[in-house]
Amino acid sequence: MNVNRLAQRASSLRLAAITLAENMRNGSFKSLYRGQGIEFSDVREYLNGDNVRSIDWNVTARMGRPFIKQYEEDRELSVFLILDCSRSMELGSDVTRLSLAQEASALLLLACEHNAGAMGAVFFDGKIQFSCPPKAGRENSMMILSKLDKIDSILESEKTDGSALSNAINGAAKLLKKRSLVFILSDFRSSRWEKPFARLAQKHDVVALRITDPSDSELPEIGTIPFYDAESKKKSLFPTLSRRFKAQWREANQKRSEQWKDFCSKHGAFPLTISTQEDAVSTLQRFFKQKARF
Repeated sequence: MNVNRLAQRASSLRLAAITLAENMRNGSFKSLYRGQGIEFSDVREYLNGDNVRSIDWNVTARMGRPFIKQYEEDRELSVFLILDCSRSMELGSDVTRLSLAQEASALLLLACEHNAGAMGAVFFDGKIQFSCPPKAGRENSMMILSKLDKIDSILESEKTDGSALSNAINGAAKLLKKRSLVFILSDFRSSRWEKPFARLAQKHDVVALRITDPSDSELPEIGTIPFYDAESKKKSLFPTLSRRFKAQWREANQKRSEQWKDFCSKHGAFPLTISTQEDAVSTLQRFFKQKARF
């Protein structure tokens, strides 16, 4: 591990993460309040719709009317990252999708650490490259940050074709024992991830952070050139000078984007798009500020 590089990177992101942490804490995510805590607080009269299993039968017998137990709310924030490291994430006009996703992941980890929350992660390409369950503490956050820092070297020697997005989501669901705030950082250029995604969003707060690039909608005019998909192995010829082709390329991307956003919203997840030409800090802060208003 390049300790100096990691320290410099963490230092530059930490200040931005402090502000991000406050916005994250104020966001309207159910994960910030993970259900009934374990410490008894008080009792109050039963109201229509309350869970009957919370009734304090001793107090109810003494008072002659039903009372329920109240508990201290568990406010520990649990954050889990699902990071796509597949080959399509290595592309980008200014910076690669992967490097932007790494920066966003580091920011989220540092913000969670500032909130004294539990952190976990899974990184994948064609297979699962790294995973760990949520755990609080600086030692755990630095361990995940070090794995983020070593992604490039890991992928150089162990790169696997394809995308294991569906397996990563299923794996996260098994690791998460309590409701968590889950960030999926991917270009979502994969298949069969929808059902696992929908199941995960039923039990957790899911932020789908889609990493995009200007080339998704606009290609440079450089003639007819061969394109090779490193994940599917498909080859095609793209006539980039053709107005019709360029219009179809743009429309197809817009359709995919709208379908992805509609799917996320339908299943209760929070869709967030960030381009390789955007700043991760500003985009995340804007997102959490907006969430805090509702």
